[in-house]
Amino acid sequence: MAAHRNASFWPWIGLAALILLADLFTKALILGYYRLGDSTYVTSFFNVVRVHNSGAAFSFLAGAGGWQRWFFTAIGIGAAIFIVWMLRSHSGQKLFSFALACILGGAIGNVIDRVVHGYVVDWLDFHFSFLSGIFHGGHFPSFNIADVGISIGAMCLILDEILRVRRSR
Repeated sequence: MAAHRNASFWPWIGLAALILLADLFTKALILGYYRLGDSTYVTSFFNVVRVHNSGAAFSFLAGAGGWQRWFFTAIGIGAAIFIVWMLRSHSGQKLFSFALACILGGAIGNVIDRVVHGYVVDWLDFHFSFLSGIFHGGHFPSFNIADVGISIGAMCLILDEILRVRRSR
């Protein structure tokens, strides 16, 4: 049984690595070609930008004075260790493991940013006029590939739990 779990563990680590590599590659492009605050119009609802986020989601605690860098780094490392343990234990559960692998790749990508730069590099800027009552100018807070992985993973965890509850009825 353990050999079967270990064998199916590696594809999930591979998925996490792909998300991590895509995240690091796109951030390297942004750091190489954009200065802080630069923006390129792509469509009527999307720009490529360079933003530095020293906080967490939606810039939570961004102005906290610096301690948050190491706090969020520690949380990310702790989450990564826990996720790897969970993947080893539940690698046969496909949707659950897919979700965890997406979160793992994203978490590691943002941890690397915090350790190397002291902030997370965000570059995806979506804006819609119907969001102007919620976000300044209708611009959803900028994000990156790591955040996409984490968000997809979180949605899949919710879906997995809904399906699990339905199956148990």
